[in-house]
Amino acid sequence: MSLRVLNTLSGKKEAFKPLVPGKVGMYVCGVTVYDYCHIGHARANIVFDIIFRYLQYCDYEVTYVRNYTDVDDKIIARANERGIPSQELAEEFIRAFDEDMAALGLRKPTHEPKATEHITQIITLIEQLIDKGMAYESAGDVYYIVDKFPTYLKLSKRNMEEMQAGARITPGEQKRNPMDFALWKAAKPGEPSWQSPWGAGRPGWHIECSAMSLALLGTTFDIHGGGRDLIFPHHENEIAQSEGASGKPFVKYWLHNGFVNVNQEKMSKSLGNFFTIRDILKSYDPEIIRFFILTAHYRSPIDFSDQNLEESRLGLSRFYEALAQLDKALAKADAKAGQGDVAETLAGPVEKLAQLEERFRSAMDDDFNTALAIGRMFDAVRAINRILAEENHLNGQLQAILSKGRDDLLRLGDVLGLFGSEPTSWLARSAREGLAETGLNEADIEALIVERRAARANRDFARADQIRDELLAKGVLLLDSPDGTTWKMK
Repeated sequence: MSLRVLNTLSGKKEAFKPLVPGKVGMYVCGVTVYDYCHIGHARANIVFDIIFRYLQYCDYEVTYVRNYTDVDDKIIARANERGIPSQELAEEFIRAFDEDMAALGLRKPTHEPKATEHITQIITLIEQLIDKGMAYESAGDVYYIVDKFPTYLKLSKRNMEEMQAGARITPGEQKRNPMDFALWKAAKPGEPSWQSPWGAGRPGWHIECSAMSLALLGTTFDIHGGGRDLIFPHHENEIAQSEGASGKPFVKYWLHNGFVNVNQEKMSKSLGNFFTIRDILKSYDPEIIRFFILTAHYRSPIDFSDQNLEESRLGLSRFYEALAQLDKALAKADAKAGQGDVAETLAGPVEKLAQLEERFRSAMDDDFNTALAIGRMFDAVRAINRILAEENHLNGQLQAILSKGRDDLLRLGDVLGLFGSEPTSWLARSAREGLAETGLNEADIEALIVERRAARANRDFARADQIRDELLAKGVLLLDSPDGTTWKMK
């Protein structure tokens, strides 16, 4: 099966065939840098990081562009509130964004352009639209003429007549038609501005992405991505501008990730359910955030809640526990053990491990279905656990099978940005984080383990069981083995 993607433009799954064989140009709309990033930003950027990683895994040479919108009404308003230049505010939150994305384990895009660094290209593109009769200047503003682009709304599938009926011209706008949108805004007191053929001013939001993608990826490129909230008006307007100027298709495949809800409600500052990445990372390991986001298909809505994050912690722990046990078993295994035969009862698990990469790829080739890919990786973990449970002595053939399974799991995990930590260290760190809700600390648990050991030595099994049950009620599971007693969060 070759890669297929659901193209927002056609509304159908299509075979992915880049414009230039072996190479992919991908543009993803970045953030407007006026505040700290929230969980919705985390989802969008992790989604396209995974797409970037998977395309690279498939041996494509990917040019990945993710921009910064560093001039905008919101930036100007926030900077004025704080009494600092808007560019200073923008640079502050660009640094914050970079820190957040690094914490979440994202790979750096090939290019990270800023709108303010492409003013010349923006002005040139607007001039082309004016020369073609697709835009007009009015009192220092420049507007795109929507009526000049017959296929406007082809991405969002909206009804033009209904849109026109509800459109209004707000005070201060100089446009001829309520549906026309701004390409250039005349300078206002206290705002940053640049000189242009229409006087001092600054670019509109939509034209920035058209100019930056044109400069770095060319007239037509393979993938344009972003959240579903950008389909209209932002991406719709990008298409109108870009194709209006060039007369050529702008993008071949449009990909959009779904929304994040919080406890089944739309995230909103007014509802008080707005969470920044920085706040979340105070309680949860970054890899748990990634794992949580990848357990849903990128186009589906996802519900952000403490319960779902705890379930993701437990799910990710299953992988790390398997890797830790596997490392331990392989370290103890006799490297000189004969090849021997694989027991018939292990034929199924061995086959599952052998098929891991093929099954992973078939899941990801189905429109980057990370949820299915993780499910198939869980199958591999179950196979590993089964082999480890049934074999007291690993012969040479099983050692080789388990070693390859471990390598495959780690390599495919890297495609998803997972399993990058040393297993026992990650499990210990996760256990400490999971204790926050129990009212216990590590010293408390270790003291109870010592007390339980003494109770068992004195044959006070009732007290030993009571300690075990009390910890279990708080979500702490004791694990007895010949090497002693350890614990983990249930």
